Parts: sequence; structure tokens; C-alpha cells
Amino acid sequence: MRVLVVEDEPYLAEAVRDGLRLEAIAADIAGDGDSALELLSVNSYDLAVLDRDIPGPSGDEVARWIVASGSGIPILMLTAADRIDDKASGFELGADDYLTKPFELRELVMRLRALDRRRAHARPPVREIADLRLDPFRREVYRDGRYVALTRKQFAVLDVLVAADGGVVSAEELLERAWDANADPFTNAVRITVSALRKRLGEPWLIATVPGVGYRIETGTDPVHPGGTDE
Repeated sequence: MRVLVVEDEPYLAEAVRDGLRLEAIAADIAGDGDSALELLSVNSYDLAVLDRDIPGPSGDEVARWIVASGSGIPILMLTAADRIDDKASGFELGADDYLTKPFELRELVMRLRALDRRRAHARPPVREIADLRLDPFRREVYRDGRYVALTRKQFAVLDVLVAADGGVVSAEELLERAWDANADPFTNAVRITVSALRKRLGEPWLIATVPGVGYRIETGTDPVHPGGTDE
């Protein structure tokens, strides 16, 4: 999951970003409305967390832009404005959820995961493919009933691959969805992470490499051959 956090208090924004990373959620930060609109125009986000009172175009204007764009990005407004009228106006603008400051990071994470689940309502909360079972809320992975311990980044990559339901996911898309805006587009981090993830999941190999295209979860009965493992 990749989230845009629009917050003009640097300490709070960085604390939220670091906390989300611990939950395998990639987050980009925008400190003002102009930066937020620029990031939204060039990146694909699963969710947006908006402070309403920010420099430049307000959080409300950013919310209007998101709604008008037709992207369907769920919006969580994160603000100190806690009156019922403030909340009502936020929902009228198109917000999907509203969390007032101060807040617990754990609650923010739960709300974001709930919004993500609602956005992909056809996708069950616990996803299963082949002999793999992935629980995004508990951040647990089981293969053939065996618990698999993964790093945060490995889990984030696997989450994207599982959500594709056997479809091919390019390295560029994995970099966009599982890393943040600071990731080097020329890095080999995706290849290294996929290789380590494949080993963690064990044999028979579950993640296939489609040469020149990307990666996918093997859903058939035929095993992934060594030539398609990046090894």
C-alpha cells in the first residue's frame, strides 16, 4: 500500500511516515497543497491522508481535486478541527474517514487498512492464492499452513503480488507501490527483495519471473523453473 500524507508539521509528518513504514505501508509526504497536487499528478496512491489547514491550496481544495480527478483514491482527513460541523463539511467534500488530532498511530493504521479493504471490497480481507495465505491486518503470511516470517519490505512486495491475483507486476510498479518517492528508479532493490522473498517462501518456488516484464504469483500446478527465479 502506498499513501500520500499531506501535513505541514514536519515532526508529525515524519513520525507518521516512519510509523507507517513499520506497518509495511509506504508513505510520501507533502508539506503544502502545491506539493500534494504535484505528487498526486505523477504518482499512483492507494490512499490520501489530508490535513485541512495547510499552506497553499488547502486540504479541502486537494480533496476536491482528488474527487474531480475520478481516481477513486479514498481520503482520510487528519485535522485538529473536531466540531461536528467540521466533520460534516469534510465528508461533504468527499472524505471517506475523519480522524482528529491528537491521535494514536495504531488507530490511523487500522483506519487506513479498513479504507483499503473497502476500496477493494471484492477482495477478501485475508487473501489466498495457490497455497499462500496473506493477512494484511495481522501482517502474517502462511504457506501450506506454515508461518513465514517476512521483513516489512518483503511483506509489502508480496502484498502487491498477491493482490494482482496471478497477473504480472512490473518492477516499476513494485517500486512505486512498495517503496516511497525517495526510492532510486535505477535501484536493484526490487530484484534483491523478490529474490530474498522467494527464498523465504521456500520451494517449490512460488514467485515467477517473466523476463523483461515483471513478476507474478504462480497459480498453476507446474512448478516455477529455475530459469524464472532471478537466480
